[in-house]
Amino acid sequence: MYKTHQQTLTVNGKSIRLTIPAGVENGQTIKISGHGSAGVNGGPNGDLYITFSINNSTKFKREGSNLYADAELDLYTAMLGGEIMLDTFEGKVKLKVNPETQTDTRVKLKGKGFPVYKKDNEFGDLFYTYKIKLPANLNERETELFKELSKIRGNGK
Repeated sequence: MYKTHQQTLTVNGKSIRLTIPAGVENGQTIKISGHGSAGVNGGPNGDLYITFSINNSTKFKREGSNLYADAELDLYTAMLGGEIMLDTFEGKVKLKVNPETQTDTRVKLKGKGFPVYKKDNEFGDLFYTYKIKLPANLNERETELFKELSKIRGNGK
Protein backbone atom coordinates (compact mmCIF):
# COMPACT_ATOMS: atom_id res chain seq x y z
CA MET A 1 0.00 0.00 0.00
CA TYR A 2 1.39 3.36 -1.03
CA LYS A 3 -0.31 5.58 1.58
CA THR A 4 -1.20 5.07 5.23
CA HIS A 5 -4.93 4.79 5.68
CA GLN A 6 -7.50 3.68 8.22
CA GLN A 7 -10.07 0.95 7.85
CA THR A 8 -12.76 -0.41 10.16
CA LEU A 9 -13.12 -4.18 10.48
CA THR A 10 -15.76 -6.17 12.32
CA VAL A 11 -14.26 -9.12 14.18
CA ASN A 12 -16.22 -11.28 16.65
CA GLY A 13 -19.03 -8.71 16.59
CA LYS A 14 -16.74 -5.82 17.53
CA SER A 15 -15.63 -2.96 15.30
CA ILE A 16 -11.89 -2.41 15.19
CA ARG A 17 -10.42 0.74 13.67
CA LEU A 18 -7.14 -0.24 12.07
CA THR A 19 -4.37 2.02 10.76
CA ILE A 20 -2.67 0.32 7.82
CA PRO A 21 0.83 1.78 7.44
CA ALA A 22 2.23 2.78 4.05
CA GLY A 23 4.68 0.25 2.69
CA VAL A 24 2.88 -2.86 3.91
CA GLU A 25 3.71 -5.76 1.59
CA ASN A 26 1.68 -8.51 -0.01
CA GLY A 27 1.64 -11.51 2.35
CA GLN A 28 2.76 -9.44 5.35
CA THR A 29 1.02 -10.24 8.64
CA ILE A 30 0.39 -7.78 11.47
CA LYS A 31 -0.76 -8.62 15.01
CA ILE A 32 -3.43 -6.76 16.97
CA SER A 33 -3.13 -7.77 20.61
CA GLY A 34 -6.28 -8.63 22.57
CA HIS A 35 -8.69 -8.60 19.63
CA GLY A 36 -8.74 -12.34 18.93
CA SER A 37 -11.14 -14.95 20.28
CA ALA A 38 -12.16 -15.03 23.92
CA GLY A 39 -9.76 -16.73 26.26
CA VAL A 40 -10.36 -20.17 27.75
CA ASN A 41 -12.03 -20.28 31.20
CA GLY A 42 -12.40 -16.48 31.33
CA GLY A 43 -8.81 -15.82 30.32
CA PRO A 44 -7.74 -12.80 28.26
CA ASN A 45 -8.67 -12.52 24.60
CA GLY A 46 -6.22 -13.89 22.09
CA ASP A 47 -4.51 -11.87 19.40
CA LEU A 48 -5.83 -11.08 15.93
CA TYR A 49 -3.48 -11.67 13.00
CA ILE A 50 -4.21 -9.96 9.68
CA THR A 51 -2.41 -11.08 6.53
CA PHE A 52 -2.52 -8.66 3.61
CA SER A 53 -3.30 -9.75 0.08
CA ILE A 54 -2.44 -6.83 -2.22
CA ASN A 55 -3.36 -6.83 -5.89
CA ASN A 56 -0.74 -4.95 -7.93
CA SER A 57 -2.60 -3.21 -10.75
CA THR A 58 0.34 -1.02 -11.78
CA LYS A 59 3.09 -1.49 -14.34
CA PHE A 60 5.66 -1.50 -11.54
CA LYS A 61 7.21 -4.62 -10.03
CA ARG A 62 7.90 -4.23 -6.33
CA GLU A 63 10.80 -5.68 -4.38
CA GLY A 64 10.75 -4.34 -0.83
CA SER A 65 10.56 -0.57 -1.15
CA ASN A 66 12.15 -0.49 -4.62
CA LEU A 67 10.09 -0.42 -7.81
CA TYR A 68 11.07 -1.68 -11.27
CA ALA A 69 9.62 -1.02 -14.74
CA ASP A 70 10.60 -0.92 -18.39
CA ALA A 71 10.68 2.27 -20.47
CA GLU A 72 10.40 2.07 -24.24
CA LEU A 73 12.81 4.28 -26.19
CA ASP A 74 12.60 4.89 -29.90
CA LEU A 75 15.79 4.26 -31.87
CA TYR A 76 16.38 7.97 -32.57
CA THR A 77 16.21 9.04 -28.91
CA ALA A 78 18.45 6.11 -27.95
CA MET A 79 21.04 7.06 -30.58
CA LEU A 80 20.89 10.86 -30.42
CA GLY A 81 19.78 11.44 -26.83
CA GLY A 82 16.85 13.52 -25.71
CA GLU A 83 14.21 13.67 -23.01
CA ILE A 84 11.37 11.35 -22.11
CA MET A 85 8.53 11.44 -19.59
CA LEU A 86 8.30 8.55 -17.12
CA ASP A 87 5.56 7.62 -14.65
CA THR A 88 6.04 7.56 -10.89
CA PHE A 89 3.46 7.18 -8.11
CA GLU A 90 3.60 10.97 -7.69
CA GLY A 91 3.06 11.79 -11.38
CA LYS A 92 5.30 12.11 -14.40
CA VAL A 93 8.96 13.14 -14.37
CA LYS A 94 11.17 14.30 -17.23
CA LEU A 95 14.37 12.32 -17.67
CA LYS A 96 17.36 13.04 -19.88
CA VAL A 97 18.49 10.18 -22.12
CA ASN A 98 22.18 10.14 -23.02
CA PRO A 99 23.24 9.68 -26.66
CA GLU A 100 24.07 6.10 -27.70
CA THR A 101 22.00 4.56 -24.90
CA GLN A 102 21.93 0.77 -25.18
CA THR A 103 18.94 -1.49 -24.62
CA ASP A 104 18.72 -2.87 -21.06
CA THR A 105 20.43 0.24 -19.63
CA ARG A 106 19.01 0.78 -16.14
CA VAL A 107 18.47 4.20 -14.60
CA LYS A 108 17.66 4.94 -10.96
CA LEU A 109 15.23 7.59 -9.79
CA LYS A 110 16.30 8.03 -6.18
CA GLY A 111 13.49 8.26 -3.64
CA LYS A 112 10.75 7.65 -6.24
CA GLY A 113 10.01 4.09 -5.10
CA PHE A 114 7.61 2.74 -2.52
CA PRO A 115 7.37 4.02 1.07
CA VAL A 116 9.57 2.18 3.58
CA TYR A 117 7.31 0.33 6.04
CA LYS A 118 6.76 2.32 9.26
CA LYS A 119 9.38 4.95 8.38
CA ASP A 120 7.86 8.35 7.62
CA ASN A 121 9.16 10.17 4.56
CA GLU A 122 11.53 7.36 3.58
CA PHE A 123 11.15 5.87 0.12
CA GLY A 124 12.89 3.25 -1.95
CA ASP A 125 14.15 3.90 -5.45
CA LEU A 126 12.48 3.49 -8.84
CA PHE A 127 14.50 1.69 -11.50
CA TYR A 128 13.64 1.92 -15.19
CA THR A 129 15.21 -0.39 -17.76
CA TYR A 130 15.35 1.01 -21.28
CA LYS A 131 14.02 -1.15 -24.09
CA ILE A 132 14.85 0.13 -27.58
CA LYS A 133 11.98 -0.01 -30.07
CA LEU A 134 13.19 -0.41 -33.63
CA PRO A 135 11.32 1.40 -36.41
CA ALA A 136 8.94 -0.68 -38.52
CA ASN A 137 7.31 -0.22 -41.92
CA LEU A 138 10.24 1.71 -43.36
CA ASN A 139 9.63 3.56 -46.59
CA GLU A 140 12.06 3.33 -49.49
CA ARG A 141 14.04 6.42 -48.47
CA GLU A 142 14.43 5.24 -44.88
CA THR A 143 15.57 1.81 -46.07
CA GLU A 144 18.20 3.45 -48.31
CA LEU A 145 19.45 5.59 -45.42
CA PHE A 146 19.84 2.53 -43.21
CA LYS A 147 21.69 0.72 -46.01
CA GLU A 148 24.00 3.70 -46.41
CA LEU A 149 24.62 3.85 -42.67
CA SER A 150 25.30 0.10 -42.68
CA LYS A 151 27.95 0.52 -45.41
CA ILE A 152 29.62 3.38 -43.52
CA ARG A 153 29.63 1.50 -40.20
CA GLY A 154 30.52 -1.83 -41.80
CA ASN A 155 33.57 -0.39 -43.58
CA GLY A 156 34.76 1.42 -40.46
CA LYS A 157 34.75 4.82 -42.17
